[in-house]
Amino acid sequence: MFNTFYTAHKERLFGYLLRKTGNYHLAADIVQESFTRYLEQYADKGDNPALLFTIGRNLLLDHVRKNKTTVSYVEDEHGQAVDQEHMYQVQEDVKQVVLAMQQLDEDERDILAMVASSGLSYREVAYVTGNSEANIKVKVHRARVKLKNILKGHLS
Repeated sequence: MFNTFYTAHKERLFGYLLRKTGNYHLAADIVQESFTRYLEQYADKGDNPALLFTIGRNLLLDHVRKNKTTVSYVEDEHGQAVDQEHMYQVQEDVKQVVLAMQQLDEDERDILAMVASSGLSYREVAYVTGNSEANIKVKVHRARVKLKNILKGHLS
């Protein structure tokens, strides 16, 4: 039962945290800690991805507060690619998006990263963040428009 839950949500939680931190190892650590806490405290409550993402988000916020740092992009080596040129272009594109996301407000960045990588519904994202579903929809739309404009500025 838990293995199915873990398999279904580990990559989405990791993607969200990686977008937020830009740090592969930190994101992986928080994913593991999130699942550990979920298993220890909420395993008897069934599968609840919104609760899992709340735990992961709170662990990230705790990490930022403890280290008194802001989350920023850190390049990380992920091994050799078969097509080096293609891999370089993909890395550059990812870097541009992550750097552009850093120009968004923290709240915009958090919600957009969660919607883009979690697979959670707007209602579940609202639950995680403590906002209304309608408010999440508006914030996501505004953040996407702002991100698009930032990226246009970099590409022009």
